[in-house]
Amino acid sequence: MILDLFAGPGGWSHALTVLGARDVGLEWDEWACKTRARAGQLTIRTDVAVYPAWIFSGRVLGLIASPPCQAWSMAGKRLGLVDQPLVHQAVADLAAGRDTREQLLGACADPRSLLAAEPMRYLHALNTVGEPEWVLMEEVPDVLPLWRQYAAILRAWGFSVWAGILNAADYGVPQTRRRAILLASRTRTAAPPPPTHAPVAEPESLFGPGRARWVSMAEALGWGATDRPVPTVCAGGGPGGGPEPFPTGSRKTLTDARNRGTWTPHPDAELTPASRREDSGRAARPGENRPAGAATPTFTTERHRWSWSLRSNNQSNATVRRADEPAGTLFFGHRANECAWIPGAPSGLPDDEQRAAPAPIKITAREAGVLQSFPADYPWQGNKGQTFSQIGNAVPPRLAAHLLAPHLNKPFNPDDFILAA
Repeated sequence: MILDLFAGPGGWSHALTVLGARDVGLEWDEWACKTRARAGQLTIRTDVAVYPAWIFSGRVLGLIASPPCQAWSMAGKRLGLVDQPLVHQAVADLAAGRDTREQLLGACADPRSLLAAEPMRYLHALNTVGEPEWVLMEEVPDVLPLWRQYAAILRAWGFSVWAGILNAADYGVPQTRRRAILLASRTRTAAPPPPTHAPVAEPESLFGPGRARWVSMAEALGWGATDRPVPTVCAGGGPGGGPEPFPTGSRKTLTDARNRGTWTPHPDAELTPASRREDSGRAARPGENRPAGAATPTFTTERHRWSWSLRSNNQSNATVRRADEPAGTLFFGHRANECAWIPGAPSGLPDDEQRAAPAPIKITAREAGVLQSFPADYPWQGNKGQTFSQIGNAVPPRLAAHLLAPHLNKPFNPDDFILAA
């Protein structure tokens, strides 16, 4: 079997499905388990830190581990960095067959920090019977020193190992998500897969096959494509569980009037700026519900075009990327981390038309999942907050497939990842 520790909603599992394989996932979160069940993935709902590792002895081909990143992520307090010496100690002890987790846990500033040592408990138990054949691990960049400690131990056990930082955008994910990766194998030389994409397209040459340009958010979401429907702006709401930005009854109007990639006034509509509407007297505030019959703010001329950008959170230093670029790293789980589409107004417009610019719109779960390289119809379970938390913590399946394919001796066709539909 392929054993997937901290399996989440199925980033690694979906990649394996595309490659014609399956894993057994260990996951404790109720809603991630329900998502996995709807996606047809095998799951044991349990706490990875207490499940007995010896049960799998003699049956494991590959081990995957993506420990929770909240203790280490820049989106949180990063107490994992404070606890790092304790985590290194736990890894060293577990590799030697000593379980000191209980003592070390009491000294940790964040009890989640020690979860990054759990893969070593499983690896030590499996190594006694010459397993697994290969190992893949993923975490936020600050965990790289810990992965290097793992690498040194695995090399002593006969593995070829590579550890470093990879950018998901270099592998066709519409997001510049940088992650610390560990690759290890008993049967082949461990090395990262060659990147398939670059910030600027590179033509094929004598020195290599060339690389495509990074996949933009607009391209992934299908915005501006004549053969695809324009995405609606009301299918979901904020990850904090707040109101949907627009009610269901507004979908047709918004779909007809606004394409977030490059929004152009509907050619058949004779609408006026929101500041002039008689039904409201003012433009709606960001995130506010609109009456079902209210007109979408737009203009009476075809010359104005609005570009859209994605703001990664509502903090002052938030990453803002245009729709024709990949997204910044998506992370959720706190209201401060809500992502929103913000309009960019062309210069030189009259003041009343500037005031009538479209309001910021919270990203939908479908859009966030697609930007994480999940299919548009992935069966996310739970409310908005639970769904967004799953998405933000998941491994991008497209990156996972690139990492998995060499170890499975499976051909990988990136075109199998259909995002927007």
